[in-house]
Amino acid sequence: MKIAVIGGGINGLSSAWQLALAGHQVELFERDELMQATSKSSSKLLHGGLRYLEQGEFRLVHEALQERRWWLKKAPHLTKRLPLLYPIYQNGQRPRWQIKIGLWLYDVLSGKKGIGRHRWLTAEQAKRCSPELKTDGLTGAYLFFDGQMDDRKLGLWVAEQAIKAGVQIHQHCPVSQITATGGVFAGNSSDWQVFDLVVNVAGPWSNQLLEQSELPLQQALDLVRGSHLLLPAISRYGHMLEVPGERRIVFVLPYQGQTLLGTTEVRQSLAEPIECSDEEQSYLLKLYNHYFDSQLSAADVESKFAGVRPLLGGSDSASTASREYALNWQQQLLTVSGGKWTTARALARTVVEQVQQKKTL
Repeated sequence: MKIAVIGGGINGLSSAWQLALAGHQVELFERDELMQATSKSSSKLLHGGLRYLEQGEFRLVHEALQERRWWLKKAPHLTKRLPLLYPIYQNGQRPRWQIKIGLWLYDVLSGKKGIGRHRWLTAEQAKRCSPELKTDGLTGAYLFFDGQMDDRKLGLWVAEQAIKAGVQIHQHCPVSQITATGGVFAGNSSDWQVFDLVVNVAGPWSNQLLEQSELPLQQALDLVRGSHLLLPAISRYGHMLEVPGERRIVFVLPYQGQTLLGTTEVRQSLAEPIECSDEEQSYLLKLYNHYFDSQLSAADVESKFAGVRPLLGGSDSASTASREYALNWQQQLLTVSGGKWTTARALARTVVEQVQQKKTL
């Protein structure tokens, strides 16, 4: 079948690639350049999402852990295994036994695709791993492993695979309207292009495209801004840290010779600028200074970035919003909502399955 894919982020690129491998004729439309928005503004982790176990998202975590291993194996030049510390303090939000159960589940769900089992470190051992970590009230830390990547470069690697598989990619070609019968109005063309199927994978802009096209919305989205700071390097170990007084988790990670600190979770509209606010910067620096001896200020911020994540709607809190994905048909139009970076290829395989089922009807 002749299929149009709308969106050049990681989910769109992965979907186009897998559809082409399944034998379809695929064209991908991206309004700017590939991997320029949400998909290059992640926390740079290939992970199952340890914190999602608290919400009972076992299926998602299991899938993400299997995919984590695939990315690490297939693109070793752009990915690596990263040791992470989860320090336990006397006044922490979660008791040690709860974290232990979560990490045990994490190892179990990894199965044979695991990249290293967790273990307990004493406070002295944790301090040796992370010399700047505050020791007041520190009882120890769990050491576990996840994957790290260069998200933009890894996404462009996927684009290369898609092109090799026969995908035709149109950059700087915004789609202004689509129809449920396979029509696409794109770029400077004055004519509609007609496809057998259209896959709307425009991320935060997927519902906006439906509205512009006067098509019904089938899945509510929570648009959540996540901001990150880049700071001076402090450790070769990553850190998964509880926000004092909240149930949220923030990462402090080594990344390309710097320290990556994030993320925030702030609801926003597409009309607002997608950038790290002063309030978010202060929030993140306060968190950093709570845990580390080296006290930093705004003057120490080397750079910052932000992206908007399209989370499935329906949750009162952005922190507890599902990272699952949903697919909805309107005749010959398939709209993909939600998803997380690590599971992009799994999402794409689901798209292929849905298309194959549609083909046999």
